[in-house]
Amino acid sequence: MVKAPVLTPRAVDFPRWYQDVISKAELAENGPVRGTMVIRPYGYGLWERMQGDLDARIKAAGVQNAYFPLFIPQSYLTREAEHVEGFAPELAVVTHGGGKELEEPVVVRPTSETIVNEYFSKWVRSYRDLPLLINQWANVVRWELRPRLFLRTTEFLWQEGHTAHATYEDAREFAARIHRDVYADFMENVLAMDVVLGRKTDRERFAGAVNTLTLEGMMGDGKALQLGTSHELGQNFARAFNTRYLSRDGEQELVWQTSWGSTTRLVGALVMMHGDDDGLRLPPRLAPVQAVVLAVKGDDAVLAAVRETADRLAAAGVRVQVDDRTDVPFGRRAVDWELRGVPVRVEIGPRDLAAGTATLARRVPGGKEPVRADLLAEAVPKALEEDQALLLRQARERRAARTVEARTVEEAAEAAAAGGWARIRWADLGPEGEAALAERAVSVRCLVAEDGAVPDADDAPGNVAFVARAY
Repeated sequence: MVKAPVLTPRAVDFPRWYQDVISKAELAENGPVRGTMVIRPYGYGLWERMQGDLDARIKAAGVQNAYFPLFIPQSYLTREAEHVEGFAPELAVVTHGGGKELEEPVVVRPTSETIVNEYFSKWVRSYRDLPLLINQWANVVRWELRPRLFLRTTEFLWQEGHTAHATYEDAREFAARIHRDVYADFMENVLAMDVVLGRKTDRERFAGAVNTLTLEGMMGDGKALQLGTSHELGQNFARAFNTRYLSRDGEQELVWQTSWGSTTRLVGALVMMHGDDDGLRLPPRLAPVQAVVLAVKGDDAVLAAVRETADRLAAAGVRVQVDDRTDVPFGRRAVDWELRGVPVRVEIGPRDLAAGTATLARRVPGGKEPVRADLLAEAVPKALEEDQALLLRQARERRAARTVEARTVEEAAEAAAAGGWARIRWADLGPEGEAALAERAVSVRCLVAEDGAVPDADDAPGNVAFVARAY
C-alpha cells in the first residue's frame, strides 16, 4: 500500500500545498477573527531572524527606532485626499470606547504617514533638524477580503520607515538607498531570494506617493509577490500637515519625505519561493537552526557522540540543536526536520560510531553522505554556504525559465495565464494596455530600464514592464 504524502504535492494544488506547509511546519494558524493569524514559535522565530537583520541594516543607514500610537484620529487621514481614498476600503474604524460613543472616530493604524507627520511638524524647526530618519516595528490593520496566512491578513507585523529631508534629491536618494542597500541586499544575501527591482506604474503606486520603488519575486507557481516597497512622498504630506523648516537662507520651506516598509509577508514568500514537496527549505543564513544532530539510537555512547558533535559545530559558529528524542521513531523525526527546512542533519548511530563517521543529510540539494567525525566542523559550514548560494541560483533560474518576451497585450496575458511572467516594452503596453490586462487579473508588477536598472521615470525611453498574476 502506497503511503500518502505528508503534504499535498505542489503540482496538484499549490495553494493547498502552501497551507499544508504553514500548518504542518507549525508556522501559524488562523486567529478567531477572520483574517487574523496566530504566529507560532517556529514561524515567529523566522520573523525574529528577519527583524534582527533588517533592523541592523536600517540603523546602519542612520535611522532611529520610535513608536507611534495604534489609534489615529480619523480627521488625520482626510488631510491627504489621495491617501484616504486609497485606504478607505481597508480601514477599521473604532466608534465606541469605554461604553460611550467617541467624539471623533479613530482609525486602527493601516499605515502611519499621517500621524508621523503630525509629530514631524512639531519636531522639525530648521535645516539643522534634517534629515529626520525614523523607523518603527509595529502591527497594522487593513480589512482584508481574501485573507491568506502571511500573504494577506487583516492584521500583520511590519517595519515602517518615515523620513523628512531638506531637498527632493536627498529624499529621492534615501528612498533608493533603502530599496537597494537595505531591502534588496537583505533579500538576496540572507533570504536567497531572486528579486526584480523596479518602479511601480501610476496605477500601482502607493496612495499619496509621487514614486514607489518595489521588489518583486516569482513564487514557485509562477505568480508574483511584492516583497517590499520604498516610496518618495514628495511634499504631499508635508503640505497637508504643514511640515516646514527654516532653510539656511532664512526661508520657510516644506520638507521632502519618504516612507518604506517590509512585512511578515516575507515568511510566506520564503515558503513559496524555496519550498518543495517535502516542506520548507530555509536559507542557511536565516535559519534559526542551521544543523540538527540526531541520535539514531538511545545508547550512552551514541548520545555522548551526539552532544560532543553539537558542541564542536557550535564552536565552529553553527546554530545547532540536539535531537535525542529516541523514544520517537527516527524516520518520523527526520521527516519533521525536513518539513521544517533545517538545512543540515547530522545523523549518528551505532554503525556511524563504529566507523568514526556521521551521516550528513542536506535539505537544499537533497542526499546523504558519510563524513568523518573529525571533519564535520569544516564540512557543515562549507555545506551551509554552498546551499545558500544554490537556493538563490535555483530561484534565478526558475524566473529566467518562466519569463517570456512579449510584443502585445495578448501575448503578455497568455504568459501570465500559463503561470509565468512576461516582459513587454512599456511603449507597446502603456496605461491602456495595463488597464486591459487588469480586466484579466494580470498586473504590471514594475517597470525596469532596458539594462535592468531602476528607471528614473515611468516614460523613460526603453522602459520594460514585468507583467504577471500576483498574490
